[in-house]
Amino acid sequence: MPTAAQPTLQYEDAQVRVTRWDFEPGTATGHHLHSHDYVVVPVTDGRVRALTLDGGGTDSVLKAGQSYARPVGGAHDVVNIGDAPLAFVEIELKHTAPVAPPVQGGRQ
Repeated sequence: MPTAAQPTLQYEDAQVRVTRWDFEPGTATGHHLHSHDYVVVPVTDGRVRALTLDGGGTDSVLKAGQSYARPVGGAHDVVNIGDAPLAFVEIELKHTAPVAPPVQGGRQ
């Protein structure tokens, strides 16, 4: 079984990037920073946990076709905490000014 969620780039141009994410149960995206505003379109129902670097986490229930949007700057690792495969499409809006990742050790 894979340990990481599988991203598939579906489309990209100067304005947007569209990526489909497929998760087996227990797999994760890996910690990442969102450098653009984005929209998520669940393809399947499922449950995810968004883990932050400080060890916190938020659980969410995804429903197929019920989209949601998030602003630039979110940092997390997304894990499929359900017992079935999960998929969603992420649409990044490149008009957002990119956010620089945090510097290691807390220095800027």
